[in-house]
Amino acid sequence: MTPSREEVLLVVADLIRQVVDEDWIKEVEITMDTSFADELELESIEFVALAEKIQAHYGRRVDFAGWLAAMEIHEIIGLRLGKVVDFIVACLSTSQ
Repeated sequence: MTPSREEVLLVVADLIRQVVDEDWIKEVEITMDTSFADELELESIEFVALAEKIQAHYGRRVDFAGWLAAMEIHEIIGLRLGKVVDFIVACLSTSQ
């Protein structure tokens, strides 16, 4: 069964908090509209760590690193969590 968008959001928000691992992230409300650049201020090494955690959680069905690699820099800078959640749900729904 494919997880809902809300279920994926909760998982990815938890993974983001693990990657950032700073006190301030515990207080940040992470929603579908949360910006990786503006609100979370993720650096490239943190994106790599997040990609590893996403793959560890969901398996090879979700190639987050490959998906990011295909993006232009302005797309990555403007990336919001909802787009990541939709990508993950789409991967999980088509690979069962």
